[in-house]
Amino acid sequence: MAQEVFVLGDFRLDPGRRLLLRNEQPIELKPKALEILCVLASARGAVVTKDALMSQVWPGLVVEENNIQVHVSALRKVLAGDSSGALHLMTVAGHGYRLLGIGLEPATVMTAVEPLRRRGPSVAVLPFAYLGDDPAQEYFAEGVVDDIITGLSRVRWLSVIARHSSFVFRGADVDLPRVAHELHADYLLHGSFRRSGDRIRVSARLTETAGGTEVWAERHERLLGDVFDLQDDIAASILGAIEPGLRRSEIERIRRKRPGDLDAYDLVLRALPHVYTLMPEGCAPAMPLLQRALDLEPGYALAHATLAWCHHVRFSRGGLDAAEREASIRHARAAVALGSDDALALAIGAFVIWFDAHDIAAAFDLFDRALLLSPSNVVALATSAVALAWSGRPALAIERARRALQLSPFDALRYLAYQALSGARFQSGDFERAEHDARLAVESCPGFSVPYAYLCAALVRVGKLDEARQTVRQMLGIDPGFCIGRFRVTVGVDDSVFNGFAMAWREARMPN
Repeated sequence: MAQEVFVLGDFRLDPGRRLLLRNEQPIELKPKALEILCVLASARGAVVTKDALMSQVWPGLVVEENNIQVHVSALRKVLAGDSSGALHLMTVAGHGYRLLGIGLEPATVMTAVEPLRRRGPSVAVLPFAYLGDDPAQEYFAEGVVDDIITGLSRVRWLSVIARHSSFVFRGADVDLPRVAHELHADYLLHGSFRRSGDRIRVSARLTETAGGTEVWAERHERLLGDVFDLQDDIAASILGAIEPGLRRSEIERIRRKRPGDLDAYDLVLRALPHVYTLMPEGCAPAMPLLQRALDLEPGYALAHATLAWCHHVRFSRGGLDAAEREASIRHARAAVALGSDDALALAIGAFVIWFDAHDIAAAFDLFDRALLLSPSNVVALATSAVALAWSGRPALAIERARRALQLSPFDALRYLAYQALSGARFQSGDFERAEHDARLAVESCPGFSVPYAYLCAALVRVGKLDEARQTVRQMLGIDPGFCIGRFRVTVGVDDSVFNGFAMAWREARMPN
């Protein structure tokens, strides 16, 4: 395969030769600045965290964060010479950096996600501006918006951009046309949120991006206890604005059973960001929050599902403690029993049941039920894609992973979709693309050990044995107990798939 050459406005970046050219003339840059540019370009517009930059540009070293800032500043001075107006090196507050305006020379194009035909019109719900006096309450505003996204995702003819991608675009001065272009959205929902005492006030506007016209706007003020009705009312108004002749049954589809205790809902919102690290130390702060939520409301399906995921992480990456496995399965089964109309609870429950109970048929039935309820649910798409790849079903794994990445290219869990793509392509013998996707998985979540295992296997098969062994060392630095036997316990449901990886890992000297 030809080496990728990136087109950056007036510039050409050749990572293989470590060259930045303008009018075929080399541009002088310090080596680390050039490496940062290569990492950002390879992400193809996705956010690259500061931790990811440090781990790739200064592997194995502890460096000050201002090292990145110095080199980014130097890059901005050079790239400011672009005359196209399309090239931007953005700082994403609290996340990292994004490089926009990236192209590839035609002979070298290999995109991370091939385009798929969307299902009906597409909607992106942007983070609402929080207008309250207590910044610590901003997470609650995000939770309200996230549930509006969940409601919209239950409509089968609508494509809904997942929150982790739309939430990259924060701030009152966000450029709506650019956001619409970046997310391929036909409609944008944006607005503001205020929480004061026992009251909430929400202002929302729906914009059709093709003409930049505002098609619907409303202001709501409710008691805090009515927050779930408010979410459903906003989602229903959006559907009615997009499709005036919408049948009532489609409006009703957005509604689902909510927790009766608002404090339990609040605790789950606080827990979720910790869970998505998928490492034991990351999940630790979430577990007491989730247990308190269940103490308040024992029938809260999403709390059971999220706690099941935490116990799975502690089982699979914390020593294979049988008590953790038993707890993960118990909470997963409670989640699917209580959450028959909650796609997220069903998807997480299915994932845990697939990993820890190895009840393969039941897990895939639950994944299908989740996607029937919510075809745009990125968690259901990505987690089922991982399970499909390890179950020897690469074609469907690729299809679902690609859709997850299309719906949410900046998702916090996008590394799961990249893992599914890498695993499916590895077993199909497409090792170069397996390497490519595994690198994207590592870049998306450098603190998670599993993507390094995918990358290691692919590197062995493309003949990069030294780098594969270095990747093993990086993985063990993150997760010292990782070994082939431990990983087999959870993902080894199909020996014909797992053994192909295991042979490559042994060549790379991964512990047995």
